[in-house]
Amino acid sequence: MAALSPAEVTTRLSHLNGWQVVDGQLVKSFQFHDFPTALHFVAQVGDLAEEAGHHPDIDIRYNRVRLALVTHDEDGLTAKDFAVAAGADRLA
Repeated sequence: MAALSPAEVTTRLSHLNGWQVVDGQLVKSFQFHDFPTALHFVAQVGDLAEEAGHHPDIDIRYNRVRLALVTHDEDGLTAKDFAVAAGADRLA
C-alpha cells in the first residue's frame, strides 16, 4: 500500500474528528472517565489492530490514551492508518 500524498492526507484528515499529523504520524488523544474504561478501549483497539494487521503505538496514562499511526514500510501515512483511526473513533 503506497504512502498518501500530502493532499490525500489533508483530505482524509478532514473526515476524522480530532486527529492531527504530528512528526509524520496520525495522532489523537482520547480521555475516558477512569482507568478501567481507558483500558477497555485499549483492548478493543488491540483487537481492531489485529484484524487490520496494522498496529498503532499506544500510550495509556490513567484515563488518557494516545494513539499514533504510521505505515513504517511505506515511510508515511497510508489508507490503513486512516482506517484504524476511524475504527478507533467508532470504539470511543
